Amino acid sequence: MNNLHSTQILQKSKVEKLKINCTKTCNCKTNHINCLSPKEWVKGQVAVWEFYYTKEDLRDKNIHPAMYPIALPSKCIELFTHKGELVLDPFVGTGTTLLAAKNLSRNAVGFDLKKEYIEVAKKRLKQTSLNKETRQIPICDDAKNIPQYLEPESIKLCITSPPYANMLNKPRLNKSMRADLRENEHFMKVQQYSNDKRDLGTMEVPQFSEAIEDIYRGIFPLMKPRGHCVINLNDLWLENKRIPTHIFVIQAMERVGFELRNIIIWDKHNLVNGVGIFGWPSNYITLGTTFEYILDFWKPTTN
Repeated sequence: MNNLHSTQILQKSKVEKLKINCTKTCNCKTNHINCLSPKEWVKGQVAVWEFYYTKEDLRDKNIHPAMYPIALPSKCIELFTHKGELVLDPFVGTGTTLLAAKNLSRNAVGFDLKKEYIEVAKKRLKQTSLNKETRQIPICDDAKNIPQYLEPESIKLCITSPPYANMLNKPRLNKSMRADLRENEHFMKVQQYSNDKRDLGTMEVPQFSEAIEDIYRGIFPLMKPRGHCVINLNDLWLENKRIPTHIFVIQAMERVGFELRNIIIWDKHNLVNGVGIFGWPSNYITLGTTFEYILDFWKPTTN
């Protein structure tokens, strides 16, 4: 009787699947992966991308310590989806991916552990023009629970910039900045996303890699065949050693079953100001702040 009662409680706690459209609403041919013209397509073939911040971007590090520009998810959404299709962001933060999806008439769902970020995402979505044709839903929950919310083979694009292992879990020294600019309002502050043990930003790289594998193993069945999965991240510099985080992530994704399609470099030199001398005169170290990786995978077909 106790076992039956426990089963009933578990059944009641199950999440209902979201009722959200995942089929294209445009008139593009079925063999097209996006709505782009040939001229627009060519612009995406260059493997070095450069972005600029706009008025829609939220750049206050007191709200969120690391946010990518809306132009980044916008470009990926345009490249890998049609209007009306479904976009997922497993670590949505303050909702930049959802905002990009709304602007481009795509449905989208985003998850984050931190309630404060989800509330900011909701406010940002309300501030944009009304779009009744699509829905964008921010949800406060662990990314491991995503399969409870979405149907198999419903996602056309999964895109995110995950917490980069324990990169922010230490006092900010601003070593990449010019000496006279280092002691700003964030100097010596720990700008960690949260202290939640489930937060990828609290983990060492091996544990981070395992968590990525676990989360994306749950996402894999939700992806449409040849649906793309894009992860933006950079490598770490810890205790005078280069940690190739992007390699750990590639290996984790391939173990799940995803296939690496493209490695794109986000050239950030236009966003980096006041750079100081780093490593001079005896230790040559390139600044990780000047570029990031955009890793593009897809779910291969079974044929």
